[in-house]
Amino acid sequence: MKKLIFIPLIFLTISLFAQNDFEIAKNVDIFVSILKELNAKYADEINSTNLVTKAINGMLESLDPYSVYYPESKIEEYRLMTTGQYGGIGAIIQQYGNNVVISEPYENTPSHKAGLRAGDIILKINGQNVQNKNSEEVSIILKGQPGTTLNIEIERPTDRKKHTFFVKREEIKFPPVPFYGILKDRVGYINLNQFTEKASAEVKDAFMKLKEQGMKYLILDLRNNGGGLLTEAVNVMNLFVDQNVKIAETKGKIKEQNNVFKTRNAVVDRDIPIVVLINETSASSSEIVAGAMQDLDRGVIVGKKSFGKGLVQNIVPLSYNTSLKLTVSKYYIPSGRCVQSIEYFSKDTLEAAPLIPDSLATPYKTKNGRTVYDKGGVEPDVVTPDSIPGNILFALVVNNIIFDFCNQYAADHEAIPPAKEFYLSENEFNQFMKFALGKNFEYKTATEELLKELKEVATEEKYFTAIEPIYNEIFNRIEIEKNNDIYKYKEELSEFIANEIVVRYYYQKGRIEHQLGTDPDVNTAIEILLNPAKYKGILSGKK
Repeated sequence: MKKLIFIPLIFLTISLFAQNDFEIAKNVDIFVSILKELNAKYADEINSTNLVTKAINGMLESLDPYSVYYPESKIEEYRLMTTGQYGGIGAIIQQYGNNVVISEPYENTPSHKAGLRAGDIILKINGQNVQNKNSEEVSIILKGQPGTTLNIEIERPTDRKKHTFFVKREEIKFPPVPFYGILKDRVGYINLNQFTEKASAEVKDAFMKLKEQGMKYLILDLRNNGGGLLTEAVNVMNLFVDQNVKIAETKGKIKEQNNVFKTRNAVVDRDIPIVVLINETSASSSEIVAGAMQDLDRGVIVGKKSFGKGLVQNIVPLSYNTSLKLTVSKYYIPSGRCVQSIEYFSKDTLEAAPLIPDSLATPYKTKNGRTVYDKGGVEPDVVTPDSIPGNILFALVVNNIIFDFCNQYAADHEAIPPAKEFYLSENEFNQFMKFALGKNFEYKTATEELLKELKEVATEEKYFTAIEPIYNEIFNRIEIEKNNDIYKYKEELSEFIANEIVVRYYYQKGRIEHQLGTDPDVNTAIEILLNPAKYKGILSGKK
């Protein structure tokens, strides 16, 4: 009887595999046939590489946003993703109208050493006119084999002259720890912005140096850290928890690739009080560290709910120097939670997951017995208030008005005070105000948007005629008040502009150092760390 049941199951399994193989072979044959027909008979010349790349991208986009094809032309992008380094000139570029401009040269990179500055309009690269190309196309041209030289012709708006630079590409490596230091009262701070190779080693090095300087408390900043290598997340946790502790587990279709990731080395410091900062763009490996810290009650999590990326990707090398980053599994943190927000595998939408109330979420327990939930992402132990910038700041950024002002400021001032000491004076803010008001830019406030909706609804319900005089009075009053927005948001604008100016002199490290003095999340973290009763109360669930 057992054989009569077992044998049909074997044949059914074989049949299913055979059917699946046949479907794949059939569709590959159809695809190749279409490509051949296009090449042979289409009315115009085709770019087969471009067509195939678009077809592959379309196929992957129907799955999830993290499965990505890297053609040979994007090999530098692939290297940057996995190692944090690439061959190029070391500069951020951005679209500026129809042009592409240098947004920020990185310190001690070829762009910096050659003399390129923020605001430089890129005209030609090796004689090739790039004025009608977008920033992605220009980025591909700038990246390449280290040691090769680029002839870059730019126009500098601050002196209205054209300049030519010979820039030799180098191996550009972005440090995973761009800044660390002692803030006050022996509170150490480490900013970790990516989990690339050797990220944990750099965190350890920064940690040990801070200990030598007398650090007694630690803030680990993972805000805006989009993740990276899972093994590096485990290694970072290993600095603060004992050997052989489970940090994450992966589960997917291929059982052989299901793994439990445990700490492997001796702990560096199991006792130092830690606050981990996260926000809406902390994702993947950042969520492993933050989630494990929370599940193991090893540190307090402060900030905003994290992104919610609990999917694991493997890099699959393909032929002709191409690669495929493929989602292969989900990861689970020590309590058993998966932080993934959107279930791509059973939905036809890529929209954000709805807010899940505690009553519908599955509860889990931390090491100390605190209740946590699988609501997509890591929810902080202490949520900090939202800081919503005024729409005028957004308008000034989008229209490049702050960008242009800061570039001109840097051209007019050879040096400024140290990053953490610099601020915009009253006179300098007035200069900015005069500069901004001389530009043509428009923006809508949130109040105006709501007023527009009110008019539409009132018109539909036939109330608008009755309220039109009041509506017009409110509308006109808002227009008058908008003229004072620069004054109303003076403090916010001054801080933002000062930070952008600091970058022109002290680069990314300076940007971070300058922001720390007024960072509300950092101040909350310091307050918790310096209050032992509160810190322990949060971790015990008695806050």
